[in-house]
Amino acid sequence: MIARLHVQGVRHHSPACARLVAERIEELRPAAVLIEGPADFNERLGELALEHELPVAIYSYASTDLAVRRTWAPMCDYSPEWVALTEGRRAGATVRFIDLPAWHGAFEGVENRYSDAERRYTEATDRLCAAFAVDNVDALWDHLVEVADAAGLAERLDHYFDLVRGEADADGTDTAREAYMAQWIRATLAEVDGPVLVVCGGFHAPALRRLAEDGDTAFPALPEPPEGTETGGYLVPYSFKRLDAFAGYQSGMPSPEYYQRLWEAGPEAAAATLVQRITARLRRRGLHVSTSDLIGARSLTEGLARLRGHARPGRTDLLDGLASALISDDLEQPLPWTRRGSLTAGTHPVVVEMTAALTGERVGSLHPDTPRPPLVDDAEAEMARLGLDGDGPLRLDLAKPKDLERSRVLHCARLLRLPGVRRDSGPTAGADVTAEEHWTLTASADRLPVLIESGALGATLGDAAQTVLEQRADTEAALDALAALLFDAALCGRAHLTDRLGASVESAVDDSGDLGEVGPALSTVLALWRHDHLFGTAGSDLYAAVVTACANRILWLAEGLHAGPGPAEQGRLHAMRALRDAVRHAPSLTPPASSVAAAAQRIAVDGQAPPDLRGAALGLAWALGAPADAAEAAAGAADPDRLGDWLSGLFAVAREEVIAEEEGVITAVDELVADLNDDEFLVALPALRQAFAMFPPRERGLIAERLVAARGGGDAREITRKLAVSPVAMAAAMALEARVEAALAREDLVFGEES
Repeated sequence: MIARLHVQGVRHHSPACARLVAERIEELRPAAVLIEGPADFNERLGELALEHELPVAIYSYASTDLAVRRTWAPMCDYSPEWVALTEGRRAGATVRFIDLPAWHGAFEGVENRYSDAERRYTEATDRLCAAFAVDNVDALWDHLVEVADAAGLAERLDHYFDLVRGEADADGTDTAREAYMAQWIRATLAEVDGPVLVVCGGFHAPALRRLAEDGDTAFPALPEPPEGTETGGYLVPYSFKRLDAFAGYQSGMPSPEYYQRLWEAGPEAAAATLVQRITARLRRRGLHVSTSDLIGARSLTEGLARLRGHARPGRTDLLDGLASALISDDLEQPLPWTRRGSLTAGTHPVVVEMTAALTGERVGSLHPDTPRPPLVDDAEAEMARLGLDGDGPLRLDLAKPKDLERSRVLHCARLLRLPGVRRDSGPTAGADVTAEEHWTLTASADRLPVLIESGALGATLGDAAQTVLEQRADTEAALDALAALLFDAALCGRAHLTDRLGASVESAVDDSGDLGEVGPALSTVLALWRHDHLFGTAGSDLYAAVVTACANRILWLAEGLHAGPGPAEQGRLHAMRALRDAVRHAPSLTPPASSVAAAAQRIAVDGQAPPDLRGAALGLAWALGAPADAAEAAAGAADPDRLGDWLSGLFAVAREEVIAEEEGVITAVDELVADLNDDEFLVALPALRQAFAMFPPRERGLIAERLVAARGGGDAREITRKLAVSPVAMAAAMALEARVEAALAREDLVFGEES
């Protein structure tokens, strides 16, 4: 029975291996072709037989509550697995996938099923690369397989895979998968009389030959997913950009457009066509490429191929020849094809265009009869119904019900990162008064795969967006980001379904020890609860609970905050403003105003509290109607290194109250400043400027009028208009004068009126 078994190890996405698989099927006329692929898709192999434009991928998912694991098995024209499917079917063979389902624990952490095991056998390949004087495993593979003589390829592949498997350690993932595949092989051998061809990753081939010799011959059952796990899968359009190793794909070959041309026309034609593509791209970028450059590149390519023992130019011969002919600058980093990985910042523009040309723009498409998840139909129907399936700019007036509905659909699409949907402007927080949004819509071939891959999140756009929000809430720790998620929920029209998200925000508030973190959250949620009828969040019980949690936490943190003098922190001042607004506008959700004012008065006289917080606390008490002697409090913060920061806190929370006073804090500050000596004034000046910068120009003018009037009168506006020198320059001049006077005094050169 084992004599009828033929195991063909391959490298995924290898044109040479794909040709070999086709030849072996033609030669063997097998009764069965078994392929490394998800066995749970066997009942749906008919979907793969539809007339798709490749590349496509089998997309599998497993979702548990909010966690979703995704895996892809991509195939293109020159994938050995695809050729095994199509040619096996054409030869009348029974065709099956024989690997574990993608949701199985053996694929934990794996996004691409066809991620070769090369990363685990680098010792052998490193030694081979050194022996053949090539840079990496891709160049090694081209040298040994893709541009080598096809004669004896099967034997070379067996030797190669035996070598790398013999020097690698198979882990539990490999042994579980190989045991499962071997049972499929034994059962199929027992079922059919003719040859059985197995097409699998070369790393597994030696083990499968050995394991197929003895064991159970019953067909293996599909494993059951873990309890509470929903599994599924669909075909999705794929693209060469997603397939390319330079874009970060874990498996197979880089430069898919090159290998597509190699598959279709051979190495000489592939090189000639891609030189034309690269030249066109460079010229479109305004990079000069002359005929003599191309002649030089061709000569270099052919010379490198001969030097490297290639009867025909390979991919790296072509790239190295072009780089040598077209790049005269010193390169800051190695050429990308000399290593594995994605392009990095700073890559030479010629190199970028070369790699892009070899990547290609090809995008697959599915036959119209291909099954799709419900989300795709829902999204396409909603966008068509609301006129969102076109191209161009879009302006929405959110006060209009139809435009509000369109906005909600677009925000759901934005959360799913649907290509071709970009928001340019609109409300950015719950208190934002604008009711106008601007979007740009662009048709994109990548939209369908994103929708299919998002199908695991929900059957409708709204449900899928809700899942995204809750997933982020489960993984996000920063309170401001969680508050932003609440606002996103409002934009999507899902505010009434955010109980789980609201609980996450409340928990983050309780855990926060940073006033500056809680303040923005309170501002956002208070505005949504208070008056955001536009998004349907006004009066929400959920948002009310978050307002209460934030208000209590700010008050608790403020009373316990002790720190020395330092620059005013806008985050904690924002928090005190947010607490003021919550007590004013949502008194049913916060401690009584009298309790908050009393606590604020305690903070205002706490000598261990930072100056800006003391000023803000005084402003909070004042804003809530508690009696406050601002002039007396200002005198308590008269130190030059405290005064400006104290004022920043006061003005941040009680600016309107300060302006409303005819006299009081401004007069008191003027008197305090007048009593400062030159050195003290220079110390206090930066913080004073920062504090008064909080007032808009009209209010600064009013303050100036009061000060001028207190000093004998005059035209304050005229004085401020004529002040052409900046305060910074004036301060520098004053400092210089002080140093000059000090130097004169040391030398006894000060001349008074009695001299």
